[in-house]
Parts: sequence; structure tokens; C-alpha cells
Amino acid sequence: MHLRGANGAGKSSLLEVLAGLRRPAAGVLRRNPDPLPLHWVGHRNALNPHLSAVENLRFWCEFNGQAVQRVAPALDRLALPAGARRRAVRTLSAGQKRRTALARLVLAPRPLWLLDEPLDGLDVDGIATFAGLLSEHLKGGGIAVVTSHQALPKDLPAVREWTLQR
Repeated sequence: MHLRGANGAGKSSLLEVLAGLRRPAAGVLRRNPDPLPLHWVGHRNALNPHLSAVENLRFWCEFNGQAVQRVAPALDRLALPAGARRRAVRTLSAGQKRRTALARLVLAPRPLWLLDEPLDGLDVDGIATFAGLLSEHLKGGGIAVVTSHQALPKDLPAVREWTLQR
């Protein structure tokens, strides 16, 4: 699902409700039978600015019970340059920060991805890399709800678009 809409239309809020991070303003969200394991990548990236990309992802792996040996291959997959991997995140470009945050998608397979503006800061190559990840996820039976002011990359399987109004 590609969620679109003007600033303030509620795209991020809807994702937060779906992720269980916010209560709905009205109604009830029912997850039947149980909530799917999910990845949440918000627009702020959830990276400690004082740690390197590697340190951030190692922490994420340890916190989530994943093998830290998967960090380097994940960063390879997201094409984060070797020189950027050990620098403090605060010194990275917006695109490099985004690639680091998106690397979590590779570290642990989860059926549901909730992605808030995943294309922000990415260059053409970064968008192509993201498109490949998303396409593989969808073709493998995964589900994704993605907000973006930009058009999603072409050739993604079975993408539906929903525009939220204020």
C-alpha cells in the first residue's frame, strides 16, 4: 500500500497506529489472530547520532536477538560506503543515514514493513536499491505500507495507492 497525501493529512499517524505506537483517535484496530512481526522505519531513522552506522546496527541486532555478523552484509546490500560505516552518524549525509536505517530491513526478515518516507534523502542509486529490497519482500509474500510524497519506483508488484485527505 502506498499512502499519499498532503503534509498533515495523517500518513505518519496512520503508520504509528498500525505499528502500535499510537492509539487511534476513534475506533479500534483489531489484529486477527495476532499482530504480524513488523519493521517500523520512521522518518527520523532511529539512529544514535554519536554512534557509527555499524555500532547502531550492532546495538539493534543485540536488542532484537539477531546475529551481529549480518551487519556488514546488510550495509553492503544498502551500498553504504566503507568510509561512512565507522563515522558517527551525525557526520553522515541524509542519504547515508537513510541507507543505515533501511539496513534493518535486511537484518531480520519480518512479514510486515511500515515505512515512513523511505525515499527521503536517497539518490537515484539508493532509490533503485530500495526498490530491489521492496520488490523482493513483496514477491516473497511480504506486506508493506509505505508513505511517500514521491512516486514509488516502477515495476513493484501489486502496489495499491491510497490518498489521505485532511
